[in-house]
Amino acid sequence: MDLIRIGDKLISRRKIQRAIDRILERRAQGLSQQDVAAEMGIDRAFVSHLERLGEVRRGRRIALIGFPVKNKDELEALAREEGVDFVLLLNNAERWSYVEGVSGAELFNRVMEIIARIRECDQIVFLGSDMRIRWMESVLGTDRVIGIELGPSPITEDRYVPPERVRDVLAQGRG
Repeated sequence: MDLIRIGDKLISRRKIQRAIDRILERRAQGLSQQDVAAEMGIDRAFVSHLERLGEVRRGRRIALIGFPVKNKDELEALAREEGVDFVLLLNNAERWSYVEGVSGAELFNRVMEIIARIRECDQIVFLGSDMRIRWMESVLGTDRVIGIELGPSPITEDRYVPPERVRDVLAQGRG
């Protein structure tokens, strides 16, 4: 039910949700807590408390990328649990379907979009062949890429990646 009675007040949950959404949107756009509070006619401490209530983690933005991964669903669930900001995991069939049937220009645009998203992250955990890890390091910097080698290139079949290893590397990346 949208409405709830508290004493002599009738409260709209939907109105509260819209206000919270607006506060968080404005903060995500870069406004300070004080600016948002002034704009909304509320106390700055409320904005701070609201953020703290919803906080998943602090610190660096992390990406998890890899292919060809056998247990991608398990790793995607782990990444959600750990609050990873960007996840792109593909098994071998998905990897090839991603590149087949598109023009070179379309593939280039797709790859550039992914690189742009990854560059927004502070740390990139990359699961792939020795060659692909070196390529990621050269594009994004060795200080930002943590590689988990799945084997020598070329890798032609899905590889199982131990979730506990990924969890440990994510913890290390948050350092």
